[in-house]
Amino acid sequence: MTTETAAKKDIQKLQRAIVDGLEDVKAQDIQVFNTEHLSSLFERVMIASGTSNRQTKALAASVRDAVRDAGFAKPRMEGEENGEWIIVDCGQAVVHIMQPNIRQYYHLEDLWGDKPVRLKFGSDKPTAKTPAKTTAEAKPATLKRSSAAKKGVSEVFPSKAQEKKAAAKKAAAKTTVKTPARKTGVSKSAGVAKVVAKAPAKKSPPTSGAKVPAKKTVARKA
Repeated sequence: MTTETAAKKDIQKLQRAIVDGLEDVKAQDIQVFNTEHLSSLFERVMIASGTSNRQTKALAASVRDAVRDAGFAKPRMEGEENGEWIIVDCGQAVVHIMQPNIRQYYHLEDLWGDKPVRLKFGSDKPTAKTPAKTTAEAKPATLKRSSAAKKGVSEVFPSKAQEKKAAAKKAAAKTTVKTPARKTGVSKSAGVAKVVAKAPAKKSPPTSGAKVPAKKTVARKA
């Protein structure tokens, strides 16, 4: 029982390493099939596509390195010279890396695809979380931001009371027109005193005994 469990873990580890190697070079349409019931030579068949000879060779090299780094024996490779169909023999798993036209023509899925194995492709890498600010650090910033926001809102959208106050100021400015003061030089009371002082005094009729000046007669020319 222990041997079977260890063998199962080994094949899972191997197929994960192969998939990682394929994904590192952007392999297309990766499929994994369980072949234990079809052959005693290997337990997994894996098929993937590469768009060119250069990519298929790079995929095969990536699978070889990933399997070796996972602690397994170095795989054997066939068809690397041509690059249209490369077979990577990893012992318990055989990987077929093919160009799309070759894969469509031979269609190995019909031969080995009775039991597909579901794997999680493109696993997300963990991202570093940014430390959250403490309440003491975050509170002043929040208050400052809220007061600035209120000020900005009141400037852009004034309240009804502010609008009425501004309208009243405009109306008062229109109605109160300053009249220029007359330039009199003196106040009203001083002016009255001057008029009284300048008015000539009325002459009273002469009393008895006073000399009355004689009227001058002017001779008319003949």
